[in-house]
Amino acid sequence: MCYYTQQGKAAAELTDYYSRNIDNPGNVLQSDFINGFSYPNLPIVLDTKPDIITTNYTWGLIPTNRDKDFRKSTLNARVETLQEKVSFAPSINNRCLIIVSAYFDWHWNDPAGKSKTKYQIHSNTDEIFFLAGIYNSWQDKNGEIWNTYSIVTTEANDFMKYVHNRKEAEGDQRMPIHIKREDEKAWLDAKNSTMDFAYPNYNPPLIGF
Repeated sequence: MCYYTQQGKAAAELTDYYSRNIDNPGNVLQSDFINGFSYPNLPIVLDTKPDIITTNYTWGLIPTNRDKDFRKSTLNARVETLQEKVSFAPSINNRCLIIVSAYFDWHWNDPAGKSKTKYQIHSNTDEIFFLAGIYNSWQDKNGEIWNTYSIVTTEANDFMKYVHNRKEAEGDQRMPIHIKREDEKAWLDAKNSTMDFAYPNYNPPLIGF
């Protein structure tokens, strides 16, 4: 799964790296450790505005007309069941890319998880990279606009199966979908199946330490 990330670049660095303007440079979240359960506003790229880095969407998708407390269950969305889950199905064609410089996972050193090793996962080719996402935007009865997203996850590859071993016995080891730079337009294009980006069909290079 993916609940903790890092976004180590300032607004000007993101602009230079991606050759994109930012809607609100002062709103760019830069932190060495970001807790998804704080529902932060990581910078993202929307399918509707692919040339802009957007900063007013927060982590934890809220389906239309659902209570905001629901979002603790929607930090991640499984790619295999997007079309089946009522929380995610309406947003399956609302694609976005979440900008991170790393994400974190823990290897359990014993069956109970009393001893854990923290891994910082990076792209093996890029200093900052994209995670696949879906998003939703709606206005509640009080006029407040809710812009939210989920990170889409897939079955873990061999490296992440070692790191994310907590559910090894259940065969339910996960990782976020890391989108390579050359494939960003493909992910944002809803004509392409989300399953095209599921492991083992898609397996970008990762490194962790």
